[in-house]
Amino acid sequence: MATAGTSTPGTHRRRILVGVGGGIAAYKVCSVIRHFTEAGHDVRVVPTRSALKFIGAATFEALSGNPVSTEVFDDVDQVAHVRLGQGADLVVIAPATADLMARAASGRADDLLTASLLTVRCPVLFVPAMHTEMWEHPATQANVTTLREHGSTVMTPASGRLTGTDSGPGRLPDPQEIAMIGELLLERADALPYDLSGRRVVVSAGGTREPLDPVRYLGNHSSGKQGFALARAAAQRGATVTVVAGSTADPGDPAGVDIVRVASAQELSDEMTKRAAEADVVIMAAAVADFRPISVAESKIKKGEAGPAPIELTTNPDILRGLVESREAGRIPRDTVIVGFAAETGDERGGVLDHGRAKLRRKGCDLLVVNAVGDGKAFGTEDNTGWLLSATGTETALPLGSKTLMSSRILDEVRALVPDERVAD
Repeated sequence: MATAGTSTPGTHRRRILVGVGGGIAAYKVCSVIRHFTEAGHDVRVVPTRSALKFIGAATFEALSGNPVSTEVFDDVDQVAHVRLGQGADLVVIAPATADLMARAASGRADDLLTASLLTVRCPVLFVPAMHTEMWEHPATQANVTTLREHGSTVMTPASGRLTGTDSGPGRLPDPQEIAMIGELLLERADALPYDLSGRRVVVSAGGTREPLDPVRYLGNHSSGKQGFALARAAAQRGATVTVVAGSTADPGDPAGVDIVRVASAQELSDEMTKRAAEADVVIMAAAVADFRPISVAESKIKKGEAGPAPIELTTNPDILRGLVESREAGRIPRDTVIVGFAAETGDERGGVLDHGRAKLRRKGCDLLVVNAVGDGKAFGTEDNTGWLLSATGTETALPLGSKTLMSSRILDEVRALVPDERVAD
């Protein structure tokens, strides 16, 4: 199911089949359909019979602009159960109920949706949504494993409020996140192999804020989107992920990821050092302030007639270098993979890549992602580009694409460095 789609290379309009299962979260899928149609894709919605008890066919038809069918015997002259699957570039199943995944895993073809799944040769994304007990049941987990073995991507569900008063894992991820993962699979069909299961990944994201007084601070333009994209991709590849997040532009908490909020560089340093001690992979994607005020005013600094008083600064800890030194000293496992980010601008001393190479030598990390920043690049954007430098001397260009796509490429290199078995110290 994970081979490339069938649309013409170079075009952006793709054919997406959205299968809707019979769960209360079906109403959220309307936002996913709208995202794909507004992006210019040709969307066909195939609900199960149960799904139509939650959302009427008219809604799906209005949002997609295409007719809706549920039965194999609909449009028999068009052989719909074959043509829909054969023509798709991406299939998204949301909500993927326990029953729907069980039928798909066993190869059932008792309605139009499951019959179509047997004919697809494009990426298939299952987005589970059910009560926690159903999600954690061994039968459901066995079906999830089977679907992944068949080449499908099965998203890790979010945790949160379910129906009634229940809460826990099994909540449908945010529609924007579902659409983002779907777009990633359109860009790169093999972007999310389930190859980080059992691994612990810690990612820093966003910018730090260094207080001047109770109102003001020194900060930067980092949105946290790249760090969150890395966390999202790592979680969907099976890792247990924690994000230590500073100031962010609220990109939305990724499903299946623990978020720890901090403000200053010192707080970020303390959290990263603590959590790195049990991590297989540490990714420093946060934009950390290099300096902080020596003193913080207890009350708001007033505008005086003499003008602003000078602000005396001191250097913040070098978190990335500190993590490498902790690994060298044995405080962090010696086989922990450490990845850094370098946001650079060129100057009279050299270009962006020159500064990135020098930083890799100074920091001593395993991989360094180098981004050119300024003039609307990197910070706050949806896309990113740059280079991936390794301690062994290799340099890989990261072509312009979504930050989720860049994350998948970075994690490919990370996974190659993660040992299959942890080395005992």
